[in-house]
Amino acid sequence: MGVLNVSPESFYAGSVHTAGDDLLTAALAMVEAGAALIDVGARSTAPYLDATIGDEAERARLARAIDVLAPKVPVPISADTACPGPARAALEAGARVINDVSGLRDPAVAELVRERGAGIILMASPQDPGAAAHPIASDVGRLRQAGVDPVASVQTLLARGLERARAAGISEERVVLDPGIGFFRNEGLPWDEWDARVLAGLGALGALGRPLCVGVSRKSFIGAMTGRSKTEERLAGSLAATAVAVWNGAALIRAHDVAETLDAVRIAERIREAPRTL
Repeated sequence: MGVLNVSPESFYAGSVHTAGDDLLTAALAMVEAGAALIDVGARSTAPYLDATIGDEAERARLARAIDVLAPKVPVPISADTACPGPARAALEAGARVINDVSGLRDPAVAELVRERGAGIILMASPQDPGAAAHPIASDVGRLRQAGVDPVASVQTLLARGLERARAAGISEERVVLDPGIGFFRNEGLPWDEWDARVLAGLGALGALGRPLCVGVSRKSFIGAMTGRSKTEERLAGSLAATAVAVWNGAALIRAHDVAETLDAVRIAERIREAPRTL
């Protein structure tokens, strides 16, 4: 799943393509490299950045980008948004998937997905939709106080999101789950420890019965583990984390570097499937 951003404030400048021709060229290059899906974001959702743009600006950015991509890119387009206005504009422009980092906390987004027959990537999130810089304590805070570990916390949040999808009438066959790597930063332990535990325990999330989408590409936990403060220096760590995620059951990998990531996926899959002698 190739990541393209039309938001200059995004945490990784290498993913930003705001001009139409540049955006299309980047998307087609990702498809040529092996991307099965292109994910377009118009507002940064990094939890340590303040998403200063409003819904109307996000809507306009998404609509322009998907208008350019949908007629010419031969794979489905996903819109990375948690807000109903931008989601509607993206679907009207030709997006076929909504990538909702809020876990469908806005019923209007769920209704849109159901109405349009779109796919949904539903993320475990401790945050209020549309306000990534302002965590809320309700879900994860209660879980933490109960002494629940990161994997169990994520599983509970994803189960709640699945229930919201069911209540909205969204077919489970159109739902993919995302454990929210990089989004849990105020949970009583270092965020890189949280992410390490979730990646190590990813297999337990298979009990929810839906495919897992994992995004680790160039994220801050990679920098914390490797000492690489610059996002430009985090490719090797991202590929290592990708291999672990695939080994532990991830079905979809969201990445900035498609060709390199696909190599890591193929190696992890091949070794995971190889016969083992006792």
